[in-house]
Amino acid sequence: MEKELYEIKDNAMKLIEESENKEALEQIRVEFLGKKGHLTSVLRGMGSLSAEERPVVGKVANEVRGVLEEAIRKAFDELNEVEKQENLKNETLDVTISGTKMPLGSKHPLTVTLDEISKIFISMGFQVTEGPEVETVYNNFDALNAPKNHPSRDMTDTFYISENILLRTQTSPVQVRTLKSQAPPIKVIAPGRCFRCDSPDATHSPMFHQVEGLLVDKGITMADLKGTLDIFAKQLFGSQVKTKFRPHYFPFTEPSAEVDVTCFKCGGSGCRVCKGSGWIEILGAGMVHPNVLKEGGIDTEVYSGFAFGMGVERIAMLKYEVDDIRLFYENDMRFIEQFR
Repeated sequence: MEKELYEIKDNAMKLIEESENKEALEQIRVEFLGKKGHLTSVLRGMGSLSAEERPVVGKVANEVRGVLEEAIRKAFDELNEVEKQENLKNETLDVTISGTKMPLGSKHPLTVTLDEISKIFISMGFQVTEGPEVETVYNNFDALNAPKNHPSRDMTDTFYISENILLRTQTSPVQVRTLKSQAPPIKVIAPGRCFRCDSPDATHSPMFHQVEGLLVDKGITMADLKGTLDIFAKQLFGSQVKTKFRPHYFPFTEPSAEVDVTCFKCGGSGCRVCKGSGWIEILGAGMVHPNVLKEGGIDTEVYSGFAFGMGVERIAMLKYEVDDIRLFYENDMRFIEQFR
């Protein structure tokens, strides 16, 4: 039986050396090492051997199997290498052919506007801070001095998740969180998404973006607010722009004002953009109400502050003369690519 095993090895090695392709090698492997192969057939006869002969024949059989498996593996590797070199030899690469042009993406106009607004305030020393979009009624209304019967609290204006949880209607809750977590001096802007129960049309959307600002320190006056917003307007719309403050009412500021800028399209002479008035409203602002400061744990005898807020969509619509807010959310590439 040992002699038969060695003969199987010699015959297999000869065939392996003569094989010219992987198909022939696979056939040899099956013929000699497969379940019905020559080596397996010999091993089935080991039952007739004596107890002394079995270990000897088993050792020889394992050696033969190991030699054949290694020889077949090496032969496969050599054939693979030959095949690889042949493919490399036949393959050609024409480096003069023009590559596929990949289209460049572009920032969304709201992102462009938000980045520009943030950059202006950052250059004036403001820090960017953020807060959750799902807020408490306390942070969204109560801490901001909003009366219990204020219309903005109605379900027709606000998305309520539960009695005390809602989708924030403004980024002002971030100011509340900042007042409670940071000691003065405070100088932050809070950009982010807001939600209100508005039916979508050319000027309204149930989701929109705001940038609100807050500054609290010793000796802050209305003059600081006016100077800050005047610089902002000139940076955003041009150095020729002038600002105008009109008295208004906001629960969280006192005194409060709406801020207009001279029309950057006509220079104040009157046009379609400013509806002939020469002025365009861009944001609301005012001195932080003492009740809001007290709610945030700020000593109103020592500190005062101002706050402002603007709609990013409104600024973008004015600056780029977009007449329908829905264009920002329809993701029509023909519209978005204009801002590349």
